[in-house]
Amino acid sequence: MSPFEHGEVFVLDDGGEVDLDLGNYERFLDVTLTKDNNVTTGKIYQSVLDKERKGDYLGKTVQVVPHITDAIKDRIEAVALIPVDGKEGPADVCVIELGGTVGDIESMPFIEALRQLSFSVGKDNFCLIHVSLIPVLGVVGEQKTKPTQHSVRELRALGLTPHLLACRSAQPLLDNTKMKLSQFCHVEAANILNIHDVPNIWHIPLLLRNQNAHHSILKQLNLLSIATPPDLEAWTRRAETFDNLTDSVRIAMVGKYVGLTDSYLSVVKALLHACIACSLKPSIDWIAASDLEDDTAQSAPEAYAAAWKSLRNAECVLVPGGFGDRGVSGMILAAKYARENNVPYLGICLGMQISVIEYARSVLGLEKANSNEFDDETPDPVVIFMPEGSRTHMGSTMRLGSRRTLFQTPDCVTSKLYCNPYYVDERHRHRYEVNPDAIGVLEEAGLKFVGKDETGKRMEVLELPSHPFYVGVQFHPEFKSRPGKPSALFLGLILAARGKLEAYLTRHQNGS
Repeated sequence: MSPFEHGEVFVLDDGGEVDLDLGNYERFLDVTLTKDNNVTTGKIYQSVLDKERKGDYLGKTVQVVPHITDAIKDRIEAVALIPVDGKEGPADVCVIELGGTVGDIESMPFIEALRQLSFSVGKDNFCLIHVSLIPVLGVVGEQKTKPTQHSVRELRALGLTPHLLACRSAQPLLDNTKMKLSQFCHVEAANILNIHDVPNIWHIPLLLRNQNAHHSILKQLNLLSIATPPDLEAWTRRAETFDNLTDSVRIAMVGKYVGLTDSYLSVVKALLHACIACSLKPSIDWIAASDLEDDTAQSAPEAYAAAWKSLRNAECVLVPGGFGDRGVSGMILAAKYARENNVPYLGICLGMQISVIEYARSVLGLEKANSNEFDDETPDPVVIFMPEGSRTHMGSTMRLGSRRTLFQTPDCVTSKLYCNPYYVDERHRHRYEVNPDAIGVLEEAGLKFVGKDETGKRMEVLELPSHPFYVGVQFHPEFKSRPGKPSALFLGLILAARGKLEAYLTRHQNGS
């Protein structure tokens, strides 16, 4: 999936590559989802085609209705039974997000399937929340309800009537706006929820709680008698803490896809979680890796100067994952700058490989050291192609999902940040890895590989002991970061940026 088209590709424990929306669900609900929780048109059509090829339809004409719609309903009902919170048995309520816009041709089979599902499960087991935008005309300043009226009318024409309206707006909805929506959309005023702009996203659960959204949903599902009131004390503290933060930390994010920040959404969220744990606000300087390269100094000197100024002003440097050779030279320069100037550095996936290439070139003197991904003919391949599956089909070459990393020694920063476990399980998404044949010379030169996979052949974590914080990891720790439970490595990066890492580790080792 292209980061420019889809934003971030979120990776699940079971190796599912999914839309970033599922990452939001995992973070906010603190659940572990699977690839089955991601229902796509492609999966539905593929399952119907497979059934037809096997003869399940006995030669009948395969149609959108009933075959595609039945497949959608079957998939929803099957997924609803999968536990996601670590408890046994199915959940009490299954949340279905239907993406797109009402009227889109792509979503028509799904809307029809949901119409049929609402009828088959009964009105007490189905609650439809329609999310809509309430725009404001800049000149007049009036909140316009027409777009919502039209989308609800279209939805009702397709057989679905919303029970609640979730209205996005810049400012709180006016009373007369609510009354118009209630009158023309056939929804009770109490069931019209206003989700207006707030200082930070953690206010949203509080905003919905204050409008009794939970009561309206439980009432529709006939669950009022068994549900407990929402406990949002932790959310309240988190939202208020963030609002009151004044001190910030400057982070240089050196990447390939900085033009669309959603490409690194989980990294940004992980930085936010870590910063709040340190009572800091993240101030991210987005640096296009290609802007650091010498060629840019000639073609775009202003962009070059601005990029280097941002890098030099940063308190820490982060190089996230990516694919392809564009911007690699700039990332190598950023890694070199951080290493030589004792600036805390965290390299994730490609960022780890970059630090190995830079070290081989600058310290070992291997000027042509490179990754096979960028140069097939390099005489010193310090990063090589190490797929788990097919070497020819791109979709089968990835090493995906949760994999175990064994710490080689407890006396390393990464192990201490993770509270000295024997191993950690983190999520991966890559094809290339550090060349096992190069490990000996790299370690002799001072670069230590403190985490490896269970075979001992795949390098997972590297550190530079002579540096305050220079860490590279082959996995993606950002995917398991949660509000209130920040990723250990991101926490270490922020602590190191403020010179508090040693004190934190000492305190932690003493059990305080």
